[in-house]
Amino acid sequence: MNVFWTRFAVFAVLMGIVTACLYLFVAPVVALGVLSAMLLAMLLYYIYQIQRLWRVLDSPAYGEIPSALGLWGEVYYRLHRLMKGWRTQVLQVEQQHSRFIQAIQASPNGVLMLDGEDQIEWCNAVAEEHFGLSAKRDLRQRITHLIRRPEFVRYLARGEFEEPLTMHDVGPHKQSIVSAQILPYGEDRKLLVSQDITKLENTEAMRRDFVANVSHELKTPLTVLSGFLETVRDLPLPEEDKRRYLDMMHTQAMRMQHLVEDLLALATLEGNSEPPSLAPVPMQRMMLQLQHDIEALSAGRHTVSMTCDPAVSVCGAELELLSAFSNLASNAVRYTPDGGSIRLDWGVRDGHAVYSVTDTGIGIAPEHIPRLTERFYRVDRSRSRDTGGTGLGLAIVKHVLSRHGGELQVTSEHGKGSTFRAVFPPERTVVRSATVTDESVA
Repeated sequence: MNVFWTRFAVFAVLMGIVTACLYLFVAPVVALGVLSAMLLAMLLYYIYQIQRLWRVLDSPAYGEIPSALGLWGEVYYRLHRLMKGWRTQVLQVEQQHSRFIQAIQASPNGVLMLDGEDQIEWCNAVAEEHFGLSAKRDLRQRITHLIRRPEFVRYLARGEFEEPLTMHDVGPHKQSIVSAQILPYGEDRKLLVSQDITKLENTEAMRRDFVANVSHELKTPLTVLSGFLETVRDLPLPEEDKRRYLDMMHTQAMRMQHLVEDLLALATLEGNSEPPSLAPVPMQRMMLQLQHDIEALSAGRHTVSMTCDPAVSVCGAELELLSAFSNLASNAVRYTPDGGSIRLDWGVRDGHAVYSVTDTGIGIAPEHIPRLTERFYRVDRSRSRDTGGTGLGLAIVKHVLSRHGGELQVTSEHGKGSTFRAVFPPERTVVRSATVTDESVA
């Protein structure tokens, strides 16, 4: 600012000197005319520069800062510095705002901003998906006009936002469970944060069902054991009756033992994060063992056959695979009436190693097939319990195959029989060259 006033003082002194010279050496009238012309020119110049300055101030984005000499050059120079700093700050704010919006858009939670009238100011894509909104179409719309669920309207009107609100059957397909909580901020503004908790709720429901099923499965044999123990303890029974009661107690104890063993096996599979071995499993030996075990379990009640391609193997954990294959085979024995047939097959199909169990049993209705691998799911609960199953066998099979990158395929016709196939990916399938002389086992 000192430079500005210095230049102004120098200009005023020069004007005074010029005026004095004209007054001394020229007629006063001429001097006055020259001075007036100079002042008028200066005034017009100042008006012109003020107009230029006004255009810049009225529209900061308008072109470049003009240049000039003298005092106006100093003004424009300082204005240029101010506007450069202002533009830098605006750019920084815009970048921060853009990063903030990108961060909210990347959030797995829905975020919806409401003004003092509960109108939508902004929402991210997740909130659009949760509530079926459109950020462009629904801007400035009251939230209760768009989310009309009575429980949400009451939640908003009550003004008590300490706990989130859980809403079922929301979203575009009405299949989601969403937790929504309102967070007041600023001057009478609100932030609506939503989270899709469908998987969490389903997991919790499965946990509750699991606990209930385990409790029920253990309660029945424990009740039977308790009753038999009281009978044996309190009543004088013949030796034959005692033996019969002890046999029944042993059966119930073994049922509980099998249940606990399957629970432990399932927990081990779920808790094991290490991938299975990549060593080939000797499938010919395993298939012979499975055939022997199934024939022993059947005790001559079924016709058991087996085919095995000795050139085909699978890379994995041998004990896990044996457990899964044995579960599938033993299920065939349990659900095939006497006189039926059971066939075990091992081979390769389209580059995939395949283990299959085919029976002529009671079959499964189509509506039950998708749920067969759920824990404790039974098509016929009374029959399953009578056959000695724990309800966890196919859940174990599913986890074993999942760990090996495989899948369980089921085809069945009610009243005619079923085929269960364990299909393994090509990367775990090993096929030896045709020069191997081993023959298939039948």
